[in-house]
Amino acid sequence: MTAYPSAVRLRRAALIGALCAGIAVTGTGCAEKTDPDKGTNGVGKQAPEKIESQAKAAATAAQSVRLSGTLVSGGKTFTLDLRLKADGGSGQVKSQTDTFQVLRVGEQLYLKASAAFWGKSDSAGKLGDKYVKVPESDPTYKQFRGFTDMHVLLDGLLGLQGKLTKGGYTSVGHTKAVPVSADAGKGGKLTVSLEGTPYPLMMERAGGAGRVELSEWGKTFPLEAPAQDQTVDYGSQLPTTKDGAGTGTGAGTGTASPAPSKGATTGGTGSTGGSGSTGGTGGTGGTGAGSSGQGSNPTGG
Repeated sequence: MTAYPSAVRLRRAALIGALCAGIAVTGTGCAEKTDPDKGTNGVGKQAPEKIESQAKAAATAAQSVRLSGTLVSGGKTFTLDLRLKADGGSGQVKSQTDTFQVLRVGEQLYLKASAAFWGKSDSAGKLGDKYVKVPESDPTYKQFRGFTDMHVLLDGLLGLQGKLTKGGYTSVGHTKAVPVSADAGKGGKLTVSLEGTPYPLMMERAGGAGRVELSEWGKTFPLEAPAQDQTVDYGSQLPTTKDGAGTGTGAGTGTASPAPSKGATTGGTGSTGGSGSTGGTGGTGGTGAGSSGQGSNPTGG
């Protein structure tokens, strides 16, 4: 009379065990709930404000980073792929009309663009696909230097605007991460690594002003001046570029226009750039001078 109930109980126990092992059901008699923070750096347990501050601190302390994605500045969209560190940077900045290679070693800035960019000047044919040394006195220097300054870019990018909330765990590439959103995403979203140092891995800027991935934190890379036969030096002033007009596009925001100001090289009157960006300078013997905005952060920060 007792064997039958025992057999039933054994079959029931076997069935429950199979269910728990096969589909990982949590609850009484099954496996314990998995800790989502197990094996992480613990940042995900923090309040969103704390996560943001730790990510910014990690970025500030970093020696290098790779930054890639899109950035909207002065009403224009730029595609970036840059490797940056404290004493310079290199990479590509692409707009809707031009593609530039930028390189800064210490305080010396170089710019490479197609011959078409340099326009119809006598120098244009010599400049295509050459690194042109940009003198610090030329307005172009201030405009493009911001793209090679690691901390200028990071300070402008890593800003959330509004009340912060923490989202569910996700991943960027193969790295587990936690997102922090401002004003339900309208004020931007920052995704922070849950593995190792809590570096920022992705920044989606407020108002659709760009989406940038940050990677290769702390990874070393060579940064050297280009070979002499690949370099052109025009002294204190760059030659005329293709449209010969000022390039002010800041619209009062202090945003640098990521294209050189285009004053004439000899004679004539310098063009005046738009509000908030750097305008063209008067040419040699000219009668006018372009206006110069103070902002040099290409993120508009």
